[in-house]
Amino acid sequence: MGSIASEGTHEFPPYFRVYNDGRVERFKVLADYSPPSVDPETGVESKDVVISEETGVKVRIFLPKINCLDQTKLPLLVHYHGGAFCVGSSLDVVTTRLLNLQTSVANVVTVSVDYRLAPEHPLPIAYDDSWSALQWIATHLNGKGPELWLNEHVDFGRVFLTGDSVGANIAQHLAVRLGVTRLDGFRVRGAVMVHPYFAVSEPDKMIQYLYPGSSGTDSDPKLNPKADPDLEKMGCEKVLVFVAEKDWFKPRGVEYCETLKKSEWKGTVELVENEGENHVFHVPNPACEKALLLMQKLASFVNQG
Repeated sequence: MGSIASEGTHEFPPYFRVYNDGRVERFKVLADYSPPSVDPETGVESKDVVISEETGVKVRIFLPKINCLDQTKLPLLVHYHGGAFCVGSSLDVVTTRLLNLQTSVANVVTVSVDYRLAPEHPLPIAYDDSWSALQWIATHLNGKGPELWLNEHVDFGRVFLTGDSVGANIAQHLAVRLGVTRLDGFRVRGAVMVHPYFAVSEPDKMIQYLYPGSSGTDSDPKLNPKADPDLEKMGCEKVLVFVAEKDWFKPRGVEYCETLKKSEWKGTVELVENEGENHVFHVPNPACEKALLLMQKLASFVNQG
């Protein structure tokens, strides 16, 4: 009986195997947990906040080194990590190292959403957790929200969504959702999509498993914006898209830009190619020259105008 109970029923290398007793074994753990702290290299301070007692969903907030004499409020970057919807965390070493540096370079406050992972929490839960995080952030608009750092340091006229890979997919969906279901007084100025994942016409078997009821193709409006009937309502003014020259997802990012340009959405879109690089190269190596150039471009995008 023991051998039967532990038999694998679904396997999607290099990510995970599911056993018939419901246990999930992950082959790919991107990085270990990293506690919030003050980063000795950048001076960026971080803290974790539970935004929902019901779901246990957390955000990690990153605050750049603040001059106590400077009362200027800063842009807010809302970040969604990558990992194929099934691995990764806002609370791990890799993401924390990336966002410490990115927060410092851009001089922004960053909120990174630790949405629940599939398959234990099937899609669209990751999208819904991420939406709940935006609703929680919006409670700080009057300066009386539950988190002091957001009340004191965020300019809510300069809010930006960003994500890497599937995190960019989540950011895109939320930008549209904000345009359709408005949060009173809360607006997003722009979005930064880094090496975005969007589905194509060929069914993605793993996504179909992670997202019951979805086609796993570009016919699903959450998985590809060209199928989204509400794309023209996308609730931001501008989008910056990064693609990497050697990334097999590059054509999807290029097509995404063309989709935006051809739609009735009234915003502007800019495409930047990271030459000679592969998918999310900046995440494991944020201090390399080309990763710093990416961050500097992001900083210019969120701080201009």
